[in-house]
Amino acid sequence: MAEMKTADIRAMSEDQMEDAVLNLKKERFNLRFQRATGQLENTSRLREARRDIARIKTIAAQKRAKKK
Repeated sequence: MAEMKTADIRAMSEDQMEDAVLNLKKERFNLRFQRATGQLENTSRLREARRDIARIKTIAAQKRAKKK
């Protein structure tokens, strides 16, 4: 999964955002195991996944704040 763009995330519904975060957390878990066993080739993907999760959570919080 490539790095997510802000515009793409803003177009998502809340359920889609939750699913994306869940998938990214699973990916991050698998990447951590690959790193621990020495199988991880693209080490920057760990950082990208972590930042994508934060980006989605930030935009979701902004959307919730606008609803109020």
